[in-house]
Amino acid sequence: MDYQLELQRAHEAARPVLATGRVADYIPALGAADPRAFGLALATVDGEVHGVGDWEARFSIQSISKLFTLALALATGEPVWHRVGREPSGTPFNSLVQLEAEHGIPRNPFINAGAVVVTDRLLSLTGDAAGAVREFLRAESGNPALDTDLAVAASEAEHGHRNAALAHFIASYGNLENPVEAVLGHYYAHCAIAASCRDLALAGLFLARHGLRGDGSRVLSRSDAKRVNAVLLTCGTYDAAGEFAYRVGLPGKSGVGGGILAVVPGRGTLCAWGPALDRAGNSVGAVAALDAFTTATGWSVF
Repeated sequence: MDYQLELQRAHEAARPVLATGRVADYIPALGAADPRAFGLALATVDGEVHGVGDWEARFSIQSISKLFTLALALATGEPVWHRVGREPSGTPFNSLVQLEAEHGIPRNPFINAGAVVVTDRLLSLTGDAAGAVREFLRAESGNPALDTDLAVAASEAEHGHRNAALAHFIASYGNLENPVEAVLGHYYAHCAIAASCRDLALAGLFLARHGLRGDGSRVLSRSDAKRVNAVLLTCGTYDAAGEFAYRVGLPGKSGVGGGILAVVPGRGTLCAWGPALDRAGNSVGAVAALDAFTTATGWSVF
């Protein structure tokens, strides 16, 4: 297969839809992103890396960081599933609606409430949740310069009233181990990491390798890697996960910075980025490109 050609075709297929989306502006620091920017990268388990468009431009990874936070918490062998569920939410990613009915147990680890709980657990386990995510991404991407964008983190903190409400509500049910302010600080710091499609495609390869890192060491058991991929498929793109599975057919995690990281188990990872979002918070260009790529190549789990 000519990977570069297929990426180029997928990139071209996505271009017409970019004008249909809108850049996230509820975090003011993200609002200045160019809605016409678009990149697509592929990293294979055989060591090949290909990309088109703005694939080496850095962007705010936002909720894509949540899959790495979950993986690192699970890597310690400590249980997290008694504190966060594994079911689709059916509500927006920052919704408070379900928490009271479900006694402070978030529906899954990829909505904001669930990611706050997992960040709290990783903070207890490591003492530096954001640092653990950052160092893992640096190691797996081979990019030692990868870091938190402090301006974005500060913007999130200043305007993060709903996240603070979520965290305090969870804490009221005894489902946080650390002070709310500390947990939110680490949460904003790992969401505000700036990385490129190339960086993220390489960093996500451990899920395509069934839990193996780039150096051959194991970060997750094969069983846990399968389970993370399963939750990504059902919950990774907010309350549009069914539509993403229908169109793309891969486990994936999106972020309101415009990125989507998708896993092709046993083959590789794809990362697409376009800041223009749909109403669910997913990049319109990234979904279209991944749809075109999996349709053309047959690289779907179905």
